[in-house]
Amino acid sequence: MSRIGKRPVPIPQGVTVTIEGRVIRVKGPKGELTFEHRPEVSVSVDTARSAVVVERVQETRLARALHGLTRALVNNMVIGVTQGYEKRLEISGVGYLAAVQKGVLQLRVGYANELQVPIPEGLEVTCPDQQHIVIRGVDKQKVGNFAAAVRALRKPDPYKGKGIRYQGEHIRMKEGKVSAK
Repeated sequence: MSRIGKRPVPIPQGVTVTIEGRVIRVKGPKGELTFEHRPEVSVSVDTARSAVVVERVQETRLARALHGLTRALVNNMVIGVTQGYEKRLEISGVGYLAAVQKGVLQLRVGYANELQVPIPEGLEVTCPDQQHIVIRGVDKQKVGNFAAAVRALRKPDPYKGKGIRYQGEHIRMKEGKVSAK
């Protein structure tokens, strides 16, 4: 039995979970999310305990793998509509800067042209200053994917440390060329 999958997902006050067939709809103060689960697992709402319960339909290897995954995805949806998710990025380098204008993230990160990244629907991107980017949203997967896509535009350089990195991320610096003695 999956240790994660067998724990019920508590439903906090102000959150409604409805299940129509295989589609799970979670609605809360920050927004609404939907997810269609696989047929190898069944999802039900236990109104007595005010929780969502995920159970396996089969005992196959795939069903065991999807048991914990489905429970984790439902839990992420509940957390997303109540608290939301946030990723913070730092830009380091001389002349490197970021700005948000009309739904587009503008980055100057050492290329000849300024990079224009359209912000996906459902995400809120702000730049408190020119060296920091804050990405917020209710969908954990969207927030993480957009943060990874922005970071991939200019990964941190292992020699000088210039580039876009997650806040608090440690970059292992390499030693440059050393003259022979």
